[in-house]
Amino acid sequence: MAQPQQRVYQAWKGNNRFFLGGRLIFGPDAKSLLVSVALIVVPVLVFCAFIAPHLLHRFPDYNAGYAIPAVAVGFMIYVLLLLLITSAQDPGIVPRASHPPEEDFAYGNPLAGETPGRLQFPRIKEVMVNGMLVKIKYCDTCMIYRPPRCSHCSICNNCVERFDHHCPWVGQCIGQRNYRYFFLFVSSSTLLCIYVFAMSALHIKFLMGEDYPTVWKAFKHSPACLVLMIYCFIALWFVGGLTGFHSYLISTNQTTYENFRYRADSRPNVYDQGCLNNFLGVLCSKGKPSKHRFRAYVQEEVRAPVVNFGRQMEEEAAGGPRAKVEDDLEIGSDLLKISQRRNYEDVDVEMGNQDDSETKGMGSAKPKPAMGSGSQIPAVGSEVRVRHSSWDRRSGNWDMSSEVIGRSASDVLGRSASVTEAASQSRREAQ
Repeated sequence: MAQPQQRVYQAWKGNNRFFLGGRLIFGPDAKSLLVSVALIVVPVLVFCAFIAPHLLHRFPDYNAGYAIPAVAVGFMIYVLLLLLITSAQDPGIVPRASHPPEEDFAYGNPLAGETPGRLQFPRIKEVMVNGMLVKIKYCDTCMIYRPPRCSHCSICNNCVERFDHHCPWVGQCIGQRNYRYFFLFVSSSTLLCIYVFAMSALHIKFLMGEDYPTVWKAFKHSPACLVLMIYCFIALWFVGGLTGFHSYLISTNQTTYENFRYRADSRPNVYDQGCLNNFLGVLCSKGKPSKHRFRAYVQEEVRAPVVNFGRQMEEEAAGGPRAKVEDDLEIGSDLLKISQRRNYEDVDVEMGNQDDSETKGMGSAKPKPAMGSGSQIPAVGSEVRVRHSSWDRRSGNWDMSSEVIGRSASDVLGRSASVTEAASQSRREAQ
């Protein structure tokens, strides 16, 4: 019974986790999302349960006080949606290749100090970006040359376009397709912290204006306010710092990876297009579609020809490609001689075992012209034979195909017959 065909997400080679039949893709540390969700939901619920009810009647006009918990809940839902969008989508994973790019293999150049004849593979290439050369590296895992600003995430085991960093709180790589939502998530979390902190401080102010004239007495009457204000103050340093840092990165069109790695190089930023254009490019540009269809069925890959680097490199290291061609011709010549010796015995049998005098008469003419013609006349034919014999090469062994043996036998028979006829004619003229 045939096995059911796998889908792309079922045969995925990265470390990602998929849910809902491949509709949602997360990083391997997706469980950290539960912690992030708890850090957002719990403070808002505490605020709505212990602080917001005391503020409902502080703004009697149009019952504006009811907007205080509504804004907090609405902000919380918005932040959670941004967190889910950031975590559950493809961050910009570059498709892997099934084999290395064979067109980039080249023989070593002795003039450049490389081993002659040895196959070389460039690890770094240079491409033109905005009029400047940018180096791109080869990824051994994905077997591709990474596009500019692409890097391989060791946690997710994927190459990600415009790789920024891997966020453990989000449980996903931050790349080209989800960086916008990550920035909105961080900035919205900052605003939520400010809102809860401000409303809690407002409640303490109202308490101090009534029966609790000191801050300590007000906090003692409402300990939830004290806990929320301390929590929001600490969280504000974290998410607020991230918001400020990524605002700077966007204004200069950098990634976190580039900023930490190249900050000391003093190299010009080839991607900077001005502060306004940089912000528009991140926040207002059209998102790129994913390069993967995770729910599609796996297609059978067309395997590239297998290159036997072991024996090939050993043979070519001695003298390069030309030496290998000469070795092929020498092997083909040896095989041709073997077939000639075998076919000469067959020719003698077919000619009816001529008498000794006739054989002696041909003794000086038969072997030498035949061998001489075998080394000179079939020059084109031997080239064809060598090319065909290379088709039958298996694991470093050379075998003669039946087609080659047939051609060799027919050629030798024809030349032997012509030499015999010429020798007989000269004997008759001599008589």
